[in-house]
Amino acid sequence: MTRSEVADGVKQLEASLRDCREFYIDGKWVQPARPHDWQVINPANEEPIATISLGTAADVDKAVAAAKRAFETYSSTTVEERLSFLRRIIEVYQAKSEEMAEAISLEMGAPLSLSRVAQVPSGIGHLLEMVKVLASFKFEELKGSTLMRREPIGICGLITPWNWPMNQIVAKVAPALAAGCAVVLKPSEMAPLSAYLFARTLDEAGVPPGVFNLVNGDGPTVGAAISSHPDIDMVSFTGSTRAGVAVAQAAAPTVKRVTQELGGKSALIILDDADLEKAVKEGAQACFRNTGQSCNAPTRMLVPASKMPQAIAAAKRAAEAARVGDPFAADTHIGPLASRAQFEKVQRMIQSGIEEGASLVAGGPGRPEGQNKGFFVKPTVFADVRNHMTIAREEIFGPVLCVLPYRDEDDAVRIANDSPYGLSSFVASGDIERARRIARRIRAGNVHINNARVDFGGCFGGYKQSGNGREWGEAGLAEFLELKAVFGFETRSSSSNPK
Repeated sequence: MTRSEVADGVKQLEASLRDCREFYIDGKWVQPARPHDWQVINPANEEPIATISLGTAADVDKAVAAAKRAFETYSSTTVEERLSFLRRIIEVYQAKSEEMAEAISLEMGAPLSLSRVAQVPSGIGHLLEMVKVLASFKFEELKGSTLMRREPIGICGLITPWNWPMNQIVAKVAPALAAGCAVVLKPSEMAPLSAYLFARTLDEAGVPPGVFNLVNGDGPTVGAAISSHPDIDMVSFTGSTRAGVAVAQAAAPTVKRVTQELGGKSALIILDDADLEKAVKEGAQACFRNTGQSCNAPTRMLVPASKMPQAIAAAKRAAEAARVGDPFAADTHIGPLASRAQFEKVQRMIQSGIEEGASLVAGGPGRPEGQNKGFFVKPTVFADVRNHMTIAREEIFGPVLCVLPYRDEDDAVRIANDSPYGLSSFVASGDIERARRIARRIRAGNVHINNARVDFGGCFGGYKQSGNGREWGEAGLAEFLELKAVFGFETRSSSSNPK
């Protein structure tokens, strides 16, 4: 598409999404119980692009009641019926993919190129994988005389963030629908437009009324109402560790299942036999991708102490080669941060690194040259970082890379594991067996060897304060199921077999 065609498409999309005050409940677009307007801001120019309404506990009650009614019938649908719904969702989603990519770039600032090749396709990837998993999943299995039966857990509250909106929404909605659950979704109020389009997608796909419900709102109000609601059986949350603790505390009195995908401070261990230039470049690019707003970004780069000068020079080149600018420009690598609050946090963290004695190699405080509007930041590299420093301990959620030295393999693993987080990790080596050995020693929910891409058939989730439970694929489906044992199901005289 030409630049003018993209611009025309964005204008049309903005016009269609200017008023998104309604919620999607029981198969209909409805007015909130009490109006509370909230402006959605374009982070590239700090201008409002749409208005949503922030919901209340009354809106959550209405959505939960609709989900509860729908669950009575949807929970007993056949696998083939649920596969049919998922396939229809895929068909409609794919038809809306360009519109969805533009919405994501507008609301949270991802470069349109990234929205097209990663943000939107991640949703399709989860849907396609869930179709494959559901088609062969064993909901019943005989163990001796006992039937082990997996049943939908019930009504699920889904609370999702703004950084990878479709990835996080579909990674929850797809397995919930595949399991036979009904859901109430609260997307981030910072980036609600893609969720609005997703609700339209499910409506057009013919998902039965009440099976999927959307209520916009903030965490302290709608998020808390979902977490504490007595008729919600499960909460699946993605966001900060701080907010995850609040969700778990609110959910505790009703003893509902809580799965959480929280923060990260992932380490990339570059071993001494790796192609250093290549590993550093790929690691820096992975750190800066999505403006560093990925919970699994490799923000701590561990290199042999003897190779620090070369690694620092390579990281500096990578940072200076990254083009920051308009998300809709074809040559943009890094867009703005998603909000003013995030911009201010990243600025504070960069200043903290300087004050604590790390060496600023590239980037630094303030906006990039030529940018005087929008939440743009400089891709930043720190050297001489020690693992006790704030920038090495806390999740920054911006394009800030910390380069740390290590003595030997044991020291590298120790530093990588010396973190309150354990979401993701990375290993670069010229020896695959050596990389595998290191990967087994790292306490994290997933490990990428030599910049390996994610596999939606695998799983995603973390150790320690990075959360609990798993998403994606068969593991993700299992989170939305209860396991029932039926004793005495099979007897010597019985010839019945579970289907």
